[in-house]
Amino acid sequence: MSHLLDSNICSAHFRRPGGLAHRFIQYRGGLFVPTIVLGELYAGAYHVADPTPLLAKIGDLLNDVEVLDFDHDCAKQFGKVRGSLLQQGVSVPTADLMIAAVAMVHDLTLVTNNTFDFRHISGLRLADWLRP
Repeated sequence: MSHLLDSNICSAHFRRPGGLAHRFIQYRGGLFVPTIVLGELYAGAYHVADPTPLLAKIGDLLNDVEVLDFDHDCAKQFGKVRGSLLQQGVSVPTADLMIAAVAMVHDLTLVTNNTFDFRHISGLRLADWLRP
């Protein structure tokens, strides 16, 4: 099974690498990060006075994961999901929908500690590695 990591899982791994190390070992070769999450991680790094430590952690993360672009197929999936949710009167943050679209296009389980925002997306597989 392969997994797409959300920003909050990457951030938790940065704070306590030992806490998720077993998951990174268990799923080695099957871990992915979408460019949207990578952008969020860089934004977090450049938001602090000295981004150097966080940039180093992002660099280390990139050794353990494969980066997936938000491409044409992802854009189409995003449009399908957003259109369907809007018909139902459900609003989901744009970045979260983009991340979900990448997971769906690549048939990956999305690993997030924010399952609440993703709960209305039909067909999206979710896992939360921070909750028992």
